[in-house]
Amino acid sequence: MPIYEFHCEDCGKAFESLVMIASALDSVTCKHCKSSNIKKMISATSSQPAAGSTIPAGALSGCSSRSGFS
Repeated sequence: MPIYEFHCEDCGKAFESLVMIASALDSVTCKHCKSSNIKKMISATSSQPAAGSTIPAGALSGCSSRSGFS
């Protein structure tokens, strides 16, 4: 279940909301002032490996020299 970050255009506060389905995004209101004048913010993503899985050595060390980024 995704947690979305929002910014209220009326009170200026940021908040998070757990939204079960994407169509419910239209029904989210500010947790502080109850306004519906909100904008969804771009959030950083986070993930974890499944229980019992392993991450290859060096996979978390950043960009490789072959990636084209430096």
